[in-house]
Amino acid sequence: MKILFIGDIFGKLGRNITARTLPRLRREEKIDFVVANGENASHGAGILPDHARELFALGVDVLTLGNHTWDKRETLPLLADPRVIRPANYPPGVPGHGSGVFDVGGRKVSVIQLMGRHHLAEIDCPFRAADALLRELKADVTLVDMHAETTSERQAMGWYLDGRVSAVFGTHTHVQTADERVLPGGAAFISDAGMTGPRDGVIGVRREEAIQRFMTGLKVRYEPAEGAGQFCAALVDVDETAGKARGIKRIFEVVA
Repeated sequence: MKILFIGDIFGKLGRNITARTLPRLRREEKIDFVVANGENASHGAGILPDHARELFALGVDVLTLGNHTWDKRETLPLLADPRVIRPANYPPGVPGHGSGVFDVGGRKVSVIQLMGRHHLAEIDCPFRAADALLRELKADVTLVDMHAETTSERQAMGWYLDGRVSAVFGTHTHVQTADERVLPGGAAFISDAGMTGPRDGVIGVRREEAIQRFMTGLKVRYEPAEGAGQFCAALVDVDETAGKARGIKRIFEVVA
């Protein structure tokens, strides 16, 4: 089974790049299932229902979110859609789904999202949340989006889940890492799948505004950068019978 995970789709440019790139990749790579992190799809913070529908129409099967889940109140009705997955380790009673199981060619594929706690919200433990979900979910293939600020927390989760899941994809920091590998227990791993969106900004926003904030310490309203773009993703080949990855390929394309 071929699975594509698209790194954080950022703003209108990220959506446009996905529209230009994803249909070709699905065809060329014979991709069976597509997961994309969409928490920045609407103006770089949060996701609106119209933009989620746009991405589903392009061929994204499941959208994961993250710490920007609650940025737009219009997102709340969208959280009822089982194809939209927010971090599973938010406290009980929070709207939405922290995981889902999907039929892909007669096989069950589960998607879990977890969020780290270092330099992010003080929420429930993602490691214990993963344990609880893996006891409950029955699937042939299990994919995890580990949305965290530090590479160390993402790497720790990769090793923690190795042998129990098919792939762990890091998200949130928007900079693709070059550490893709299949871990000894059969889990494909990458610390950060990267960002699909503006290439010439600072993690997606206008570089002038980011520099001003760093130099002055004052809060500045961020706007998505313009110009050239990039498409970042990770392509995993999974043995759906064993639930283990056979390989992982990092994808980085510059889109003028």
